[in-house]
Amino acid sequence: MSAPAPLVVARDLRVSLGGSEILRGIDVSVPEGDVVALLGANGSGKSTLVRALVGIVPASAGTVELFGTPLGPRVPWRRLGYVPQRVAAPSGMPSTAAEVVASGLLGGGRLRLPRDWRARVGEALDLVGLADRARDAMTELSGGQQQRVLIARALVRRPDLLVLDEPVAGVDKPSQESFAATMTRLVDEGLTVLVVLHELGALAPLVRRAVVLRHGRVVHDGAPPRAASTHAGATHQHQHPHEPALDGAPSGPTTGLADTLHPDLAAGHGPRTAS
Repeated sequence: MSAPAPLVVARDLRVSLGGSEILRGIDVSVPEGDVVALLGANGSGKSTLVRALVGIVPASAGTVELFGTPLGPRVPWRRLGYVPQRVAAPSGMPSTAAEVVASGLLGGGRLRLPRDWRARVGEALDLVGLADRARDAMTELSGGQQQRVLIARALVRRPDLLVLDEPVAGVDKPSQESFAATMTRLVDEGLTVLVVLHELGALAPLVRRAVVLRHGRVVHDGAPPRAASTHAGATHQHQHPHEPALDGAPSGPTTGLADTLHPDLAAGHGPRTAS
C-alpha cells in the first residue's frame, strides 16, 4: 500500500517579522489521517508556522502546498478548518454563538447559508458542548467558551484538515477532556489534525507525532513525548519542551480579531495572495 498523500507540505520555509528571522528553513509534511502536534517554548515559532501554512503570514522564502496545491487562490479552502489563538471578543460585539459558527459556511462565492445550516450549526456547537448557548451573545461567554465557538466554526465546514493554534489554552480540564473525546471521534472518522500545543495534556492519547521547534528550526520530528522530560539535569513532570524564547519573536498569544475572524479563511477561499 502506498503512503497517505500529504495534505500539508512545507519546504525550506522561512519567515521574517520585524527584522527578525522567525522561521529558519522549515521542512514538514502532514499526511492524510495524521495527528501532528507542534511543540516548543514561547517564541520558538509554532504559531508563526501555522499562520504561514494557512497564508496569514507571508513567507520570505520556501514553499507551502495544501492538498497538493501551492498556497494561493487555487487551494480548496473549504477542506480546511483553522482555529487561531484565543482572543477576547470586543465589548459590544452583537454576534451570537450560532451566528459566528454559521459564518464558517459563507464565502467562496456563497452569499447565502445552505438550507441545512441550522442543523449543521447545532451539530457543531454540540460537538464542543455549547448547544445550549447557541443564542447567547459572544460577549456573554467566557474566554474558553469563545474559543470553543471558534472551534465549532471550523468544524461546521466538515473539513478534511483541521489546524488549531493552542485550542485548549484557558479552557478548564473537563472541557479539555470533552474536546479530546470529540477530536478522537473525528480523527477516527478520517480528520487530519495539525495542532499547536504548549503541552500535550488531554490530547496526549490522540497525538501520533510531534514536531518540536526551537529558535525557528525543527529539532525533533517523530514520536511524541510520553513521559517526564529532562532538561539541564532536572526532571519536569510535564510534557512540553523548555527552551528560552527567540530574541525578537513575540511570546504568548499575538492573534488579533482580524486573524480570529480572518475574512478569507472564515469565508472558505483562503488568503488573497499566495505569499
